[in-house]
Amino acid sequence: MTTKTRETTIEGLADRPAVRIVRDFAATPDLVFRAWTDHDLAARWLGPKDLDMRIHTWDARTGGSYHYTMWRGAEQVAEFYGSFHEVRTPSRLVQTFTYLGMPDDVSLEINTFEAIDGLTRVTSLSLYETYEARDAMLSSGMEIGVVEGYAALDELLR
Repeated sequence: MTTKTRETTIEGLADRPAVRIVRDFAATPDLVFRAWTDHDLAARWLGPKDLDMRIHTWDARTGGSYHYTMWRGAEQVAEFYGSFHEVRTPSRLVQTFTYLGMPDDVSLEINTFEAIDGLTRVTSLSLYETYEARDAMLSSGMEIGVVEGYAALDELLR
């Protein structure tokens, strides 16, 4: 399955249980990486535009962790947590990602930040234990949060 919306490409890989997301941003790798790792900035763009992010833990360093919830008004609609395994400013971020609603389906996310022609290309590779877990994520509507979040990140980077 491949979805291409605006400048964002989201694809389920055929040869392994993984999702690859590719997006270019009009900013330097330093700025884009900072928006990914600074909790105040991440809270302003991560996820669908109709949800508010509340960060409970955010220690974006190698060996650190994060925990946040997503809210629509007074209702909590999702909860996520994970560990930062490698934080290599401004080129690479490796972390686990767990949705509390599916705690057995932890993914490993490898994000790279590459300068290309005055832009920063972010490539995110999310690895799952099974194809079923990967397909569940793809069918969850996650592309809405990714595309809307990236549009908010574009605004933030301006």
